Amino acid sequence: MSWHDRAAVVTGGGTGIGRAVAVALAERGARVLITGRRPERLAETAAAAPGITTLVADAREPDAAEATVRVAVERFGRLDALVNNAGVFAAMSLAEAAPERIDALLATNVLGPTLLTRAALGELTRNGGAVVNVSSVHGQRPSAGAAHYGASKAALDHLTRTWALELAPAGIRVNGVAPGPTESEALTASGLPDEEVAAIKRAEAAAIPLGRRGTAEEVAEWVVALADPSASWVTGQIVAVDGGLTLAGPTP
Repeated sequence: MSWHDRAAVVTGGGTGIGRAVAVALAERGARVLITGRRPERLAETAAAAPGITTLVADAREPDAAEATVRVAVERFGRLDALVNNAGVFAAMSLAEAAPERIDALLATNVLGPTLLTRAALGELTRNGGAVVNVSSVHGQRPSAGAAHYGASKAALDHLTRTWALELAPAGIRVNGVAPGPTESEALTASGLPDEEVAAIKRAEAAAIPLGRRGTAEEVAEWVVALADPSASWVTGQIVAVDGGLTLAGPTP
């Protein structure tokens, strides 16, 4: 189905999966507002495809959520799809767990999607819209050293299913995509040493039945598919896009 005359918001649109989703939507004819905290990265995404506009906003802030919806409606006149992609990864053992680090994970990965989805309810109800939450396979299976990250994504999966029930009477669909290890900046941005990042990538690729890490574009295709009106009878689902990793034993 055509995305012409439809509008979407993608959080964390400056890099990785968020950028790939924004470009994929724009190439299908959608008007897309991307948000993030780094204006230079947002500008790079906007230059990648026509129809993408930007807003510097922190997904963790209540005022930013309201502003994001307001700007989208001012620019596009409507809002049809919301992609809650902004997220942070942190490797943190129980011994390393600190309240401020846990709070930072939950603020971005759980509170952020909650604030923005709540702010968008009116517009999504008006247009029979869709929400797609970008989660992680870490939310479905334990991984030593990533308990709190996994817990934040498990919480997001639970929100996805619960919101699907709550919002179905309003005609709003809510689904999730749980990517496996994907080539993006997430590991580098986690602060791990380069050699540890490289070792993690090798271990992940070896554990994946299809033999490699995924690309942001491969994940984006499923995000767009779930947001598309042609998926009109799909809600409350979490789709693992992971090369078969969830079939293959413990997460590396």
